Amino acid sequence: MTQQQYLLSIYQPDGDAPPPEVLDPIMRDLAALNEEMRASGAWVFAVGLHPPSTATVLRAEDGDVLMTDGPFTEGKEHIGGFTVIRAADLDEALEWGRRLATVLRPLSVEVRPVAV
Repeated sequence: MTQQQYLLSIYQPDGDAPPPEVLDPIMRDLAALNEEMRASGAWVFAVGLHPPSTATVLRAEDGDVLMTDGPFTEGKEHIGGFTVIRAADLDEALEWGRRLATVLRPLSVEVRPVAV
């Protein structure tokens, strides 16, 4: 059976990271969940991203490519990282997303199928 890949995008508010006493237990629980995903065969890869201020946006217009610093859109949240998983169906992907959201609460996790 071929499994679909899903993107679990993690949205976080702009601003500084939480202090270590808050962040360290979250990162410990995230490492445990990632290990569980690996053991189950669901985990493909996961990455964290640098702040949106490090982004460079390229946009093709009128035969030229314009380059600007910063995120593509202004907002109060940004994608802070993501995980790509394999799942038999959307329900299984949503279960992994639910568990990820629980570890990262109060952050939001968007689950979206990957088009191949």
